[in-house]
Amino acid sequence: MSGRTGRSARPVRLGPRAVAALVLISAIGVVAFGWPLLAGADSGLAHAQDAPWLFAALLPLLVGVVVAMIADAGLDAKAVAMLGVLAAVGAALRPLGAGTAGLEPMFFLMVLSGRVLGPGFGFVLGSVTMFASALLTGGVGPWMPFQMLSMGWFTMGAGLLPAPDRLRGRAELLMLAAYGAVAAFAYGTIMNLYGWTIVPGLGSGISFHPGDPLGDNLVRFLAYCTATSVGWDLGRAVLTVVLTLTVGAALLKALRRATRRAAFEAQVTFDVPAE
Repeated sequence: MSGRTGRSARPVRLGPRAVAALVLISAIGVVAFGWPLLAGADSGLAHAQDAPWLFAALLPLLVGVVVAMIADAGLDAKAVAMLGVLAAVGAALRPLGAGTAGLEPMFFLMVLSGRVLGPGFGFVLGSVTMFASALLTGGVGPWMPFQMLSMGWFTMGAGLLPAPDRLRGRAELLMLAAYGAVAAFAYGTIMNLYGWTIVPGLGSGISFHPGDPLGDNLVRFLAYCTATSVGWDLGRAVLTVVLTLTVGAALLKALRRATRRAAFEAQVTFDVPAE
């Protein structure tokens, strides 16, 4: 009897345990970002105090997602090693443009990696990449777990795009570029929600007012985003689109080849010789 392994470049499918872990992480993230909008005027804003608790909850859940996917999909150590390599590359890319009109090349890598790896590994990759880049650049602070969540959602979204095993070529690149542009603004908006609730001294028209009706605060929030971050988010979106359309095809091919070698979604079959 001879063994033969067939390998696929399809994204890693999510099993029920990985889905449960991702849902739990996302629910915690939504609460962490949004609770100030529903808090009373006398509750105080404690993002600096809740950040360590968020970080403490986030790390074991990220490990849980990886363990669940290894158990469900039968991934080997090469797949986990590839995750580490991509996180290191993304962390190294971030300082190249950060601080210059939002030009951050790591976002384009996250879009393509999420597309190839799937939503589960994509979420872990985005979060770990942001964590590694914070250590690399000295950007460790109460904002870090919020950045990890936002980047995890950003990368996971690319893995949730349709037809991952059928759509190829120019159509796929256009879809990824469009997603990258929209998601770049979404990332900036989500992170604005964190910063807006704790930055004092803003104009009354865009300041956060604890305890005010949710609708009134959301109107001020949109004004805040327009006044402070549209230009930054636009630079991030444009760079992501340009890099996706120019070098995306080559990088997608390389990533898919690497996933086959890393035994992503490897299916083992056996040929029994006729007697």
